[in-house]
Amino acid sequence: MKRMAVLLSLGLVSVVPLPLCAQQVDDYAGMLGYLNHTRLDGRALSGADGAIVVNMAAGDLNQQGNLLGIASGDTAQVDIDARQLHSNNRVRATGALDARASIGGQALGGASGVAMINQASGIGNATLNIVTATLAQQGIRETNDEALAASGALASAGGQGTAARGGSAGTRSVAVEDTALQGFDGVLQLNQIAGTGNTTANQLSMSVQSTP
Repeated sequence: MKRMAVLLSLGLVSVVPLPLCAQQVDDYAGMLGYLNHTRLDGRALSGADGAIVVNMAAGDLNQQGNLLGIASGDTAQVDIDARQLHSNNRVRATGALDARASIGGQALGGASGVAMINQASGIGNATLNIVTATLAQQGIRETNDEALAASGALASAGGQGTAARGGSAGTRSVAVEDTALQGFDGVLQLNQIAGTGNTTANQLSMSVQSTP
């Protein structure tokens, strides 16, 4: 009786995984398409307060960055020099590119502070956010060309390419739904990309006089 029970147990173990494996193979093509979708949804980051940074990438060879600098003092100064570069990359696209980037639900609802968000879906994209804030005793100062160059932003996706044969080009879409970002208070930087070889960057610099 004991030997029969062992054989029956082994038989059950060998039979159960078979339909699961077959299902995974059937869904593989759908999974590849889904990997080109980025979405911030639900109540993600709702009510958050302070410095909020988000990087979401789906696809190949995407670059992203969020940089925040804050300085306080008699001669406070913030310098940020950010550079992104990638080139001469080749990606073999086996079918139509279905790329989507979206924010929905109640994402960031009622949040406040500095929010820096990058969403990239596709191939060879570059996104960059920069915020600098200075709290100085001497108050608001005129920014010269040298200071502006020191706080520069460069995002480049030059030289990217895809190799594909036949088929449609697919779809590209970016969206911020009307239910998202409601009640947000502060500084919001948002880059959304769906496609190939796109470059986006945004930069904000502030200088504020401190109170006695």
